Amino acid sequence: MGALDYLSNFCTVTSTRRSKRKPLQTVEIKVKMDCDGCERRVKNAVKNIKGVTNVEVRRKQHRVTVIGYVDPNKVLKSVKSTGKIAEFWPYIPYNLVQYPYVSQAYDKKAPSGFVRNVAQAVPVPNASDETITYLFSDDNPYACHIM
Repeated sequence: MGALDYLSNFCTVTSTRRSKRKPLQTVEIKVKMDCDGCERRVKNAVKNIKGVTNVEVRRKQHRVTVIGYVDPNKVLKSVKSTGKIAEFWPYIPYNLVQYPYVSQAYDKKAPSGFVRNVAQAVPVPNASDETITYLFSDDNPYACHIM
């Protein structure tokens, strides 16, 4: 290590300020929109937030999708400032749920193909119901020796 390298260690400028950048995320919000004016008002309110890269509005589904380096609560607050009733998107695709037609999950107001995201009862893996149905399954050729 030379003298120049030794002296250059004293001359380096280090920044004590560390900026914490928000991660890129997708925020989905349910907003009641009736007309083009409502859609435009919500889109402009969200588009002006710092860090937003993409805004997609689906009026028929009453859904706003925001992609960017943003805080989800800030996006929700911005949508509510337009005077609309808004909440985070409460629905998930019905094929991801084990029991989609349980009374808590099924929602008549949900868009087609979606159910409400609720905690579901998970069956016990060693339940007797599963073993009985497995006895007469087409996947198991040696299931029923009686026939």
